[in-house]
Amino acid sequence: MSGLEHLRADFPVLQREIGGKPVHFLDSAASSQKPTSVLEAMDDFYRCCYANVHRGAYALSVESTERYEAARSRVASFINASDPTQVAFARGATSALNLIAHGWGGEHLRPGDRVLLTEMEHHANLVPWQMVAARTGARLDFVPLTDDYRLDLEALEQKLDDDVAVVGVTGMSNVLGTIPPIPRIAEAARTVGALLVVDGAQLVPHQPVDVQTLGADFLVFSAHKMLGPTGIGALWGRPERLEEMEPYEGGGEMIADVQLHTSTWAAIPHRFEAGTPPIAEAVGFAAAVDYLDKVGMDQVAAHDADLTAYALQLLAEIPHVTVYGPADVDARGGVISFTMADVHPHDLATILDQQGVSVRAGHHCAKPLMRRLCVPATARASFYVYNTRTDVDALVEALGVASRIFGVG
Repeated sequence: MSGLEHLRADFPVLQREIGGKPVHFLDSAASSQKPTSVLEAMDDFYRCCYANVHRGAYALSVESTERYEAARSRVASFINASDPTQVAFARGATSALNLIAHGWGGEHLRPGDRVLLTEMEHHANLVPWQMVAARTGARLDFVPLTDDYRLDLEALEQKLDDDVAVVGVTGMSNVLGTIPPIPRIAEAARTVGALLVVDGAQLVPHQPVDVQTLGADFLVFSAHKMLGPTGIGALWGRPERLEEMEPYEGGGEMIADVQLHTSTWAAIPHRFEAGTPPIAEAVGFAAAVDYLDKVGMDQVAAHDADLTAYALQLLAEIPHVTVYGPADVDARGGVISFTMADVHPHDLATILDQQGVSVRAGHHCAKPLMRRLCVPATARASFYVYNTRTDVDALVEALGVASRIFGVG
Protein backbone atom coordinates (compact mmCIF):
# COMPACT_ATOMS: atom_id res chain seq x y z
CA MET A 1 0.00 0.00 0.00
CA SER A 2 1.30 3.43 -0.91
CA GLY A 3 -0.12 5.53 1.89
CA LEU A 4 -1.89 8.07 -0.38
CA GLU A 5 -5.41 6.90 0.41
CA HIS A 6 -6.10 10.08 2.41
CA LEU A 7 -5.77 12.23 -0.72
CA ARG A 8 -9.16 11.12 -2.01
CA ALA A 9 -10.81 13.57 0.42
CA ASP A 10 -9.19 16.47 -1.47
CA PHE A 11 -11.30 15.81 -4.58
CA PRO A 12 -14.91 17.02 -4.25
CA VAL A 13 -16.33 15.08 -7.20
CA LEU A 14 -15.19 11.80 -5.64
CA GLN A 15 -17.45 12.44 -2.66
CA ARG A 16 -20.49 12.03 -4.92
CA GLU A 17 -22.69 9.03 -5.36
CA ILE A 18 -24.15 8.21 -8.78
CA GLY A 19 -27.09 5.85 -8.89
CA GLY A 20 -26.61 5.18 -5.19
CA LYS A 21 -23.03 4.03 -5.71
CA PRO A 22 -19.75 5.76 -4.87
CA VAL A 23 -17.68 7.05 -7.77
CA HIS A 24 -14.80 4.77 -8.75
CA PHE A 25 -13.09 7.03 -11.28
CA LEU A 26 -10.63 5.06 -13.43
CA ASP A 27 -10.25 7.37 -16.42
CA SER A 28 -7.43 9.70 -15.42
CA ALA A 29 -5.48 8.92 -18.60
CA ALA A 30 -8.20 10.85 -20.44
CA SER A 31 -8.48 13.64 -17.88
CA SER A 32 -7.85 13.80 -14.15
CA GLN A 33 -10.05 15.11 -11.37
CA LYS A 34 -9.19 18.39 -9.63
CA PRO A 35 -8.34 18.92 -5.95
CA THR A 36 -9.92 21.70 -3.93
CA SER A 37 -6.66 23.67 -3.93
CA VAL A 38 -6.72 23.99 -7.73
CA LEU A 39 -10.38 24.99 -7.78
CA GLU A 40 -9.82 27.58 -5.05
CA ALA A 41 -6.74 29.06 -6.75
CA MET A 42 -8.65 29.68 -9.96
CA ASP A 43 -11.71 30.99 -8.11
CA ASP A 44 -9.54 33.38 -6.09
CA PHE A 45 -7.89 34.67 -9.25
CA TYR A 46 -11.21 35.35 -10.98
CA ARG A 47 -12.69 36.98 -7.88
CA CYS A 48 -9.75 39.08 -6.74
CA CYS A 49 -7.35 40.09 -9.49
CA TYR A 50 -8.54 39.12 -12.95
CA ALA A 51 -7.39 41.32 -15.82
CA ASN A 52 -5.64 40.79 -19.12
CA VAL A 53 -1.89 40.42 -19.02
CA HIS A 54 1.33 42.03 -20.22
CA ARG A 55 0.26 45.44 -21.54
CA GLY A 56 -1.95 46.92 -18.86
CA ALA A 57 -0.34 49.65 -16.76
CA TYR A 58 -2.94 49.42 -13.99
CA ALA A 59 -2.62 47.42 -10.78
CA LEU A 60 -4.97 44.55 -11.64
CA SER A 61 -3.20 43.89 -14.93
CA VAL A 62 0.20 44.02 -13.28
CA GLU A 63 -0.89 41.54 -10.63
CA SER A 64 -2.49 39.29 -13.21
CA THR A 65 0.69 39.34 -15.30
CA GLU A 66 2.77 38.49 -12.25
CA ARG A 67 0.57 35.47 -11.49
CA TYR A 68 0.65 34.31 -15.10
CA GLU A 69 4.42 34.52 -15.36
CA ALA A 70 4.84 33.00 -11.90
CA ALA A 71 2.82 30.05 -13.18
CA ARG A 72 5.24 29.68 -16.09
CA SER A 73 8.15 29.65 -13.65
CA ARG A 74 6.38 27.12 -11.46
CA VAL A 75 5.69 24.76 -14.35
CA ALA A 76 9.26 25.15 -15.57
CA SER A 77 10.65 24.27 -12.16
CA PHE A 78 8.47 21.14 -12.03
CA ILE A 79 10.44 19.64 -14.92
CA ASN A 80 13.71 21.31 -13.84
CA ALA A 81 13.94 23.62 -16.83
CA SER A 82 16.93 25.92 -16.47
CA ASP A 83 14.94 29.01 -17.48
CA PRO A 84 11.18 29.77 -17.54
CA THR A 85 11.53 31.20 -21.07
CA GLN A 86 12.04 27.62 -22.26
CA VAL A 87 8.37 26.93 -21.47
CA ALA A 88 5.57 28.14 -23.74
CA PHE A 89 1.96 27.69 -22.75
CA ALA A 90 -0.31 26.03 -25.31
CA ARG A 91 -3.90 24.79 -25.32
CA GLY A 92 -2.62 21.34 -24.43
CA ALA A 93 -0.17 18.66 -25.52
CA THR A 94 -1.91 18.33 -28.89
CA SER A 95 -1.58 22.03 -29.59
CA ALA A 96 2.07 21.95 -28.51
CA LEU A 97 2.85 19.01 -30.80
CA ASN A 98 1.22 20.84 -33.71
CA LEU A 99 3.38 23.84 -32.92
CA ILE A 100 6.52 21.70 -33.07
CA ALA A 101 5.49 19.85 -36.21
CA HIS A 102 4.48 22.97 -38.13
CA GLY A 103 6.74 25.54 -36.47
CA TRP A 104 9.93 23.48 -36.60
CA GLY A 105 9.15 20.68 -39.04
CA GLY A 106 7.43 22.94 -41.54
CA GLU A 107 10.52 25.14 -41.66
CA HIS A 108 13.29 22.53 -41.63
CA LEU A 109 12.05 19.25 -43.11
CA ARG A 110 12.93 18.64 -46.74
CA PRO A 111 12.15 15.93 -49.33
CA GLY A 112 14.01 12.78 -48.37
CA ASP A 113 14.04 13.57 -44.65
CA ARG A 114 12.45 10.97 -42.41
CA VAL A 115 10.37 11.41 -39.27
CA LEU A 116 10.69 8.30 -37.12
CA LEU A 117 7.66 7.62 -34.90
CA THR A 118 6.38 4.51 -33.11
CA GLU A 119 3.41 2.22 -33.60
CA MET A 120 1.97 3.23 -30.23
CA GLU A 121 1.76 6.99 -30.73
CA HIS A 122 -1.36 8.92 -29.84
CA HIS A 123 -2.88 10.61 -32.88
CA ALA A 124 -1.57 13.92 -31.50
CA ASN A 125 1.99 12.77 -32.20
CA LEU A 126 1.09 11.26 -35.56
CA VAL A 127 -1.43 13.37 -37.47
CA PRO A 128 0.55 16.67 -37.29
CA TRP A 129 3.60 14.90 -38.71
CA GLN A 130 1.46 13.40 -41.48
CA MET A 131 0.29 16.90 -42.38
CA VAL A 132 3.79 18.37 -42.38
CA ALA A 133 5.26 15.42 -44.28
CA ALA A 134 2.67 15.85 -47.01
CA ARG A 135 3.62 19.51 -47.29
CA THR A 136 7.40 19.17 -47.14
CA GLY A 137 8.04 15.88 -48.91
CA ALA A 138 9.42 14.23 -45.79
CA ARG A 139 8.58 10.58 -45.14
CA LEU A 140 7.24 8.88 -42.03
CA ASP A 141 8.73 5.68 -40.67
CA PHE A 142 7.71 3.65 -37.63
CA VAL A 143 9.38 1.66 -34.89
CA PRO A 144 7.46 -1.55 -34.15
CA LEU A 145 6.59 -3.11 -30.81
CA THR A 146 7.88 -6.37 -29.45
CA ASP A 147 5.51 -9.20 -28.61
CA ASP A 148 5.63 -8.15 -24.95
CA TYR A 149 4.36 -4.65 -25.83
CA ARG A 150 7.67 -2.82 -25.49
CA LEU A 151 9.33 -0.57 -28.01
CA ASP A 152 11.67 -2.57 -30.25
CA LEU A 153 14.90 -0.73 -29.49
CA GLU A 154 16.97 -2.84 -31.88
CA ALA A 155 14.63 -1.91 -34.71
CA LEU A 156 14.80 1.74 -33.68
CA GLU A 157 18.58 1.78 -33.79
CA GLN A 158 18.59 -0.01 -37.15
CA LYS A 159 16.22 2.58 -38.61
CA LEU A 160 18.27 5.54 -37.39
CA ASP A 161 20.43 6.96 -40.14
CA ASP A 162 21.44 10.36 -41.47
CA ASP A 163 18.07 10.78 -43.21
CA VAL A 164 16.21 10.84 -39.89
CA ALA A 165 15.57 14.45 -38.89
CA VAL A 166 13.06 13.89 -36.09
CA VAL A 167 12.30 11.07 -33.67
CA GLY A 168 8.90 11.35 -32.00
CA VAL A 169 7.96 9.05 -29.14
CA THR A 170 5.46 8.85 -26.33
CA GLY A 171 6.88 9.04 -22.83
CA MET A 172 4.19 6.59 -21.73
CA SER A 173 1.65 4.86 -23.94
CA ASN A 174 -1.90 5.91 -23.18
CA VAL A 175 -3.06 2.42 -24.21
CA LEU A 176 -0.36 0.00 -23.08
CA GLY A 177 1.24 1.93 -20.25
CA THR A 178 4.60 1.17 -21.88
CA ILE A 179 7.39 3.52 -20.78
CA PRO A 180 10.18 3.66 -23.37
CA PRO A 181 13.75 4.41 -22.15
CA ILE A 182 13.81 8.04 -23.28
CA PRO A 183 17.46 8.81 -22.35
CA ARG A 184 18.65 5.80 -24.39
CA ILE A 185 16.49 6.87 -27.34
CA ALA A 186 17.82 10.42 -27.02
CA GLU A 187 21.41 9.21 -27.14
CA ALA A 188 20.68 7.13 -30.23
CA ALA A 189 18.93 10.06 -31.95
CA ARG A 190 21.87 12.36 -31.23
CA THR A 191 24.26 10.01 -33.03
CA VAL A 192 22.53 10.84 -36.33
CA GLY A 193 21.75 14.48 -35.50
CA ALA A 194 18.00 13.92 -35.13
CA LEU A 195 15.73 15.91 -32.85
CA LEU A 196 13.82 14.01 -30.16
CA VAL A 197 10.21 15.06 -29.50
CA VAL A 198 8.61 13.47 -26.43
CA ASP A 199 4.85 13.39 -25.93
CA GLY A 200 4.82 13.57 -22.14
CA ALA A 201 1.04 13.81 -21.72
CA GLN A 202 0.99 10.56 -19.73
CA LEU A 203 4.57 10.59 -18.43
CA VAL A 204 4.85 13.98 -16.73
CA PRO A 205 1.77 13.53 -14.49
CA HIS A 206 2.97 10.17 -13.19
CA GLN A 207 6.78 10.06 -13.08
CA PRO A 208 9.54 12.43 -11.96
CA VAL A 209 10.78 14.18 -15.12
CA ASP A 210 13.98 16.20 -15.33
CA VAL A 211 14.60 17.78 -18.73
CA GLN A 212 18.27 18.18 -17.83
CA THR A 213 18.72 14.41 -17.96
CA LEU A 214 15.83 13.35 -20.21
CA GLY A 215 17.78 14.09 -23.38
CA ALA A 216 14.83 15.41 -25.40
CA ASP A 217 14.82 18.49 -27.60
CA PHE A 218 11.11 19.06 -27.00
CA LEU A 219 8.72 17.85 -24.30
CA VAL A 220 4.98 18.51 -24.20
CA PHE A 221 2.35 17.85 -21.54
CA SER A 222 -1.18 18.90 -20.53
CA ALA A 223 -2.44 20.35 -17.26
CA HIS A 224 -5.76 18.51 -17.30
CA LYS A 225 -4.07 15.11 -17.01
CA MET A 226 -2.15 16.23 -13.90
CA LEU A 227 -4.89 17.65 -11.65
CA GLY A 228 -5.07 20.99 -13.45
CA PRO A 229 -7.68 22.62 -15.70
CA THR A 230 -8.44 21.95 -19.33
CA GLY A 231 -7.36 24.38 -22.04
CA ILE A 232 -3.69 24.70 -21.11
CA GLY A 233 -0.53 22.69 -21.53
CA ALA A 234 3.18 23.29 -21.81
CA LEU A 235 5.84 23.04 -24.47
CA TRP A 236 9.40 22.85 -23.20
CA GLY A 237 12.18 23.15 -25.73
CA ARG A 238 15.90 23.61 -25.81
CA PRO A 239 16.57 27.34 -26.40
CA GLU A 240 18.38 26.79 -29.69
CA ARG A 241 15.49 24.69 -31.00
CA LEU A 242 12.88 27.21 -29.95
CA GLU A 243 14.84 29.91 -31.78
CA GLU A 244 14.66 27.80 -34.95
CA MET A 245 10.84 27.66 -34.84
CA GLU A 246 8.35 29.89 -36.55
CA PRO A 247 5.07 30.74 -34.78
CA TYR A 248 2.14 28.54 -35.70
CA GLU A 249 -0.45 31.27 -34.98
CA GLY A 250 -0.31 34.99 -35.57
CA GLY A 251 -2.11 37.89 -33.92
CA GLY A 252 -1.81 39.87 -30.75
CA GLU A 253 0.69 39.19 -27.95
CA MET A 254 3.18 37.36 -30.19
CA ILE A 255 4.60 40.31 -32.11
CA ALA A 256 7.44 42.79 -31.60
CA ASP A 257 6.22 45.08 -34.39
CA VAL A 258 3.59 45.04 -37.13
CA GLN A 259 3.73 46.96 -40.39
CA LEU A 260 1.05 46.75 -43.08
CA HIS A 261 3.01 44.12 -45.00
CA THR A 262 5.44 42.62 -42.50
CA SER A 263 5.74 41.72 -38.83
CA THR A 264 8.49 40.76 -36.43
CA TRP A 265 8.07 38.37 -33.56
CA ALA A 266 8.26 38.83 -29.82
CA ALA A 267 10.95 37.10 -27.82
CA ILE A 268 10.58 33.43 -26.92
CA PRO A 269 8.30 32.11 -25.49
CA HIS A 270 5.76 34.88 -26.13
CA ARG A 271 5.99 34.54 -29.93
CA PHE A 272 4.24 31.17 -29.51
CA GLU A 273 1.34 32.51 -27.42
CA ALA A 274 -0.88 34.46 -29.80
CA GLY A 275 -3.96 36.17 -28.39
CA THR A 276 -5.23 36.44 -24.85
CA PRO A 277 -3.66 33.51 -23.01
CA PRO A 278 -5.42 31.10 -20.61
CA ILE A 279 -4.55 33.17 -17.55
CA ALA A 280 -6.75 31.58 -14.91
CA GLU A 281 -5.87 28.15 -16.30
CA ALA A 282 -2.18 28.95 -15.83
CA VAL A 283 -2.90 29.80 -12.20
CA GLY A 284 -4.69 26.47 -11.83
CA PHE A 285 -1.80 24.69 -13.57
CA ALA A 286 0.63 26.12 -11.02
CA ALA A 287 -1.63 25.05 -8.15
CA ALA A 288 -1.75 21.52 -9.57
CA VAL A 289 2.04 21.43 -9.73
CA ASP A 290 2.17 22.63 -6.12
CA TYR A 291 -0.15 19.79 -5.11
CA LEU A 292 1.91 17.15 -6.90
CA ASP A 293 5.16 18.47 -5.50
CA LYS A 294 3.68 18.33 -2.01
CA VAL A 295 2.73 14.67 -2.56
CA GLY A 296 6.11 13.98 -4.17
CA MET A 297 6.47 12.56 -7.66
CA ASP A 298 8.37 9.55 -6.37
CA GLN A 299 5.35 8.79 -4.21
CA VAL A 300 3.01 9.30 -7.16
CA ALA A 301 4.98 6.79 -9.22
CA ALA A 302 5.11 4.28 -6.36
CA HIS A 303 1.36 4.62 -5.82
CA ASP A 304 0.70 3.98 -9.52
CA ALA A 305 2.96 0.92 -9.43
CA ASP A 306 1.21 -0.50 -6.37
CA LEU A 307 -2.26 -0.15 -7.89
CA THR A 308 -1.12 -1.44 -11.27
CA ALA A 309 0.50 -4.54 -9.79
CA TYR A 310 -2.59 -5.22 -7.68
CA ALA A 311 -4.91 -4.78 -10.66
CA LEU A 312 -2.82 -6.95 -12.98
CA GLN A 313 -2.80 -9.71 -10.41
CA LEU A 314 -6.59 -9.67 -10.00
CA LEU A 315 -7.36 -9.26 -13.70
CA ALA A 316 -5.20 -12.29 -14.51
CA GLU A 317 -7.59 -14.40 -12.44
CA ILE A 318 -10.70 -13.43 -14.45
CA PRO A 319 -11.49 -15.86 -17.29
CA HIS A 320 -11.59 -14.47 -20.84
CA VAL A 321 -10.07 -11.12 -19.87
CA THR A 322 -7.07 -10.17 -22.03
CA VAL A 323 -4.73 -7.41 -20.82
CA TYR A 324 -2.57 -5.47 -23.27
CA GLY A 325 0.73 -4.07 -22.06
CA PRO A 326 3.96 -5.16 -20.39
CA ALA A 327 3.61 -7.63 -17.53
CA ASP A 328 6.55 -6.00 -15.72
CA VAL A 329 5.27 -3.11 -13.60
CA ASP A 330 8.70 -1.46 -13.80
CA ALA A 331 8.26 -1.10 -17.58
CA ARG A 332 4.81 0.46 -17.51
CA GLY A 333 2.60 3.08 -15.91
CA GLY A 334 -0.86 2.94 -14.38
CA VAL A 335 -2.80 2.41 -17.60
CA ILE A 336 -4.43 -0.99 -18.19
CA SER A 337 -6.24 -1.76 -21.44
CA PHE A 338 -8.23 -4.96 -21.63
CA THR A 339 -10.96 -6.86 -23.45
CA MET A 340 -13.40 -9.54 -22.28
CA ALA A 341 -13.99 -12.36 -24.78
CA ASP A 342 -15.95 -10.96 -27.74
CA VAL A 343 -17.85 -8.36 -25.69
CA HIS A 344 -17.54 -4.94 -27.31
CA PRO A 345 -15.62 -2.57 -24.99
CA HIS A 346 -18.40 0.03 -25.19
CA ASP A 347 -20.93 -2.53 -23.94
CA LEU A 348 -18.52 -3.60 -21.24
CA ALA A 349 -17.94 0.00 -20.12
CA THR A 350 -21.69 0.57 -19.94
CA ILE A 351 -22.14 -2.32 -17.51
CA LEU A 352 -19.18 -1.14 -15.44
CA ASP A 353 -20.69 2.34 -15.27
CA GLN A 354 -23.91 0.87 -13.89
CA GLN A 355 -21.76 -0.52 -11.07
CA GLY A 356 -20.22 2.89 -10.37
CA VAL A 357 -16.92 2.19 -12.19
CA SER A 358 -15.81 4.77 -14.76
CA VAL A 359 -13.48 3.41 -17.45
CA ARG A 360 -12.70 4.50 -21.00
CA ALA A 361 -13.72 2.47 -24.04
CA GLY A 362 -12.69 2.93 -27.65
CA HIS A 363 -9.56 3.28 -29.75
CA HIS A 364 -8.07 5.88 -27.35
CA CYS A 365 -6.89 8.06 -30.26
CA ALA A 366 -4.47 5.29 -31.24
CA LYS A 367 -6.08 3.57 -34.22
CA PRO A 368 -2.82 2.28 -35.73
CA LEU A 369 -2.02 0.63 -32.40
CA MET A 370 -5.47 -0.97 -32.27
CA ARG A 371 -4.77 -2.50 -35.69
CA ARG A 372 -1.42 -3.74 -34.42
CA LEU A 373 -3.22 -5.38 -31.48
CA CYS A 374 -5.85 -6.83 -33.86
CA VAL A 375 -8.75 -5.35 -31.89
CA PRO A 376 -11.21 -2.58 -32.83
CA ALA A 377 -11.10 -1.10 -29.34
CA THR A 378 -10.31 -1.83 -25.70
CA ALA A 379 -11.64 -0.88 -22.32
CA ARG A 380 -9.11 1.05 -20.27
CA ALA A 381 -8.69 1.62 -16.55
CA SER A 382 -6.18 4.24 -15.46
CA PHE A 383 -5.04 5.27 -11.99
CA TYR A 384 -3.95 8.42 -10.21
CA VAL A 385 -3.20 9.73 -6.75
CA TYR A 386 -6.82 9.63 -5.56
CA ASN A 387 -7.40 5.99 -6.47
CA THR A 388 -7.20 3.15 -3.95
CA ARG A 389 -7.26 -0.61 -3.98
CA THR A 390 -10.97 -0.29 -3.26
CA ASP A 391 -11.37 1.14 -6.77
CA VAL A 392 -9.57 -1.87 -8.20
CA ASP A 393 -11.76 -4.22 -6.18
CA ALA A 394 -14.84 -2.44 -7.53
CA LEU A 395 -13.53 -2.86 -11.09
CA VAL A 396 -13.00 -6.59 -10.61
CA GLU A 397 -16.42 -7.02 -8.99
CA ALA A 398 -18.07 -5.10 -11.84
CA LEU A 399 -16.29 -7.28 -14.40
CA GLY A 400 -17.79 -10.27 -12.64
CA VAL A 401 -21.23 -8.76 -13.09
CA ALA A 402 -20.51 -8.10 -16.76
CA SER A 403 -19.28 -11.66 -17.22
CA ARG A 404 -22.58 -13.02 -15.94
CA ILE A 405 -24.67 -10.60 -18.00
CA PHE A 406 -22.86 -11.44 -21.24
CA GLY A 407 -22.63 -15.14 -20.49
CA VAL A 408 -18.86 -15.19 -20.54
CA GLY A 409 -17.09 -17.94 -18.65
